[in-house]
Amino acid sequence: MRTQRQQQVSEQIAHLAAEFLGKESNRQSMLTVTRADISPDLENATVFFTVIPDEYEGAALDFAKRKRTEFRTFVKKHTQLRRLPFFDFEIDRGEKHRQHLDTLSL
Repeated sequence: MRTQRQQQVSEQIAHLAAEFLGKESNRQSMLTVTRADISPDLENATVFFTVIPDEYEGAALDFAKRKRTEFRTFVKKHTQLRRLPFFDFEIDRGEKHRQHLDTLSL
């Protein structure tokens, strides 16, 4: 179960990731941050996002992973977290599956 602090930090990271990726992306694809998960010790955070169109997922994930250091600097500038977590980015497969199920149920 997530603590209130984990929830707050996760939401803040997700918001900042959406802002950062929106500014840094090349606009060939649409990146949407769906959530951020943070470990109980607040040392590791994973930002999950979806990409439209699907064929740009690999390139978008490579882009996000290359920008981890810059994202860390962005988070440091826009938060008052004492210790910044290690950041990683992943495609949100769960959200993709949910969207697929939604289209099937129509």
